[in-house]
Amino acid sequence: MAKTIEEINEKIKNGSVVVLNAEEIIEYVAEKGVKKTAKEVDVVTTATFGPMCSSGAFLNFGHPDPPIKMTKVWLNDVPAYAGLAAVDAYIGAAELSETEGMKYGGAHVIEDLISGKPVKLRAIGYGTDCYPRKEIETYITKDTINQAFLFNPRNCYQNYSAATNSSGRTIYTYMGKLLPNFGNVTYSSAGQLSPLLNDPYYRTIGIGTRIFLAGSQGYVSWYGTQHNPGQERLANGTPCGGAGTIAVTGNLKEMSTEYLRACIFYGYGVSIFIGIGIPIPVIDEEMVEFLRVKDEDIYTEIIDYSVKRRNRPSCGKVNYGQLRSGKIIINGKPVQTGSISSYFKALEISNVLKDEIKNGKFHLTNFVAPLPLEEPYMNLDILSREELQ
Repeated sequence: MAKTIEEINEKIKNGSVVVLNAEEIIEYVAEKGVKKTAKEVDVVTTATFGPMCSSGAFLNFGHPDPPIKMTKVWLNDVPAYAGLAAVDAYIGAAELSETEGMKYGGAHVIEDLISGKPVKLRAIGYGTDCYPRKEIETYITKDTINQAFLFNPRNCYQNYSAATNSSGRTIYTYMGKLLPNFGNVTYSSAGQLSPLLNDPYYRTIGIGTRIFLAGSQGYVSWYGTQHNPGQERLANGTPCGGAGTIAVTGNLKEMSTEYLRACIFYGYGVSIFIGIGIPIPVIDEEMVEFLRVKDEDIYTEIIDYSVKRRNRPSCGKVNYGQLRSGKIIINGKPVQTGSISSYFKALEISNVLKDEIKNGKFHLTNFVAPLPLEEPYMNLDILSREELQ
């Protein structure tokens, strides 16, 4: 018999809810079977912790006296976008400092704000009758400004390709350092713990879903940029490459640097590690079939990043059990693998979320709209105006 979110929330309220993390459910199903698991388990917690460049924060600084309409804004010398209202700005995690370059960026500003550190605010405006000030320089913290919320346009990728390098030189990418002549393979996924791999057809994760976001409670606010659900899928529903994504939002002032950290990829730029946990309600037996997925059941393609084109060649498919073993075979030779995301941290987040649900601190939500299962995916081609008419 199917369960509803309301029924599960009532169990959370009265303390009878049964919660497992996405690692524990695998053995549970193997021991007790799908039917019994669907009856006995109410929630499975999933999580991921890895670099998510498409992230940033909206900030409202409040009005100075006399007021200013900010047209350009810098935070610790990192440009923020100010084409909004007078004292609103959006700082992107991957934006670089104008003085420090790749050593410091928007991700560091966000981490500094969460840590409570003072951040230098510099802004200019063109001056109007209602906003006469033309420049300002001051320091802010998260406690001296109004709203500060994370808004990430693309997080929590539903699988992603692994990376290698067939060329004769070392290359530096957003997938990390790739050694020459297939010297290593890097990947970025929590595999069997990853949220959208446990709900491959978005049956329970949708717009409005409450999530664990960087140490606080947040929400799925839309489907993410580059959402591409039409990827090739296996019989278990999991895609073999980057497919679905989600846009997420939450209160930056409540977040923790335990689950949000700035990082630098040498030769590439600044990124940000984000920790996301999503509870998946066990609504029926079909959901259990998806939740029992394990690393050996999830495949991704190994892409040659040395080819400087949009469509890079594939070196074959591999599952996450093989990737996590530390070595795979390419062209008959063993190749070392390494993850740029943290399975350890993802498991920690899934357990934190599990405890919050069991202790009645986190309730589930019905989504208000599903993530689309069909969405066109466009590439950027160089076209003339006439070709578009």
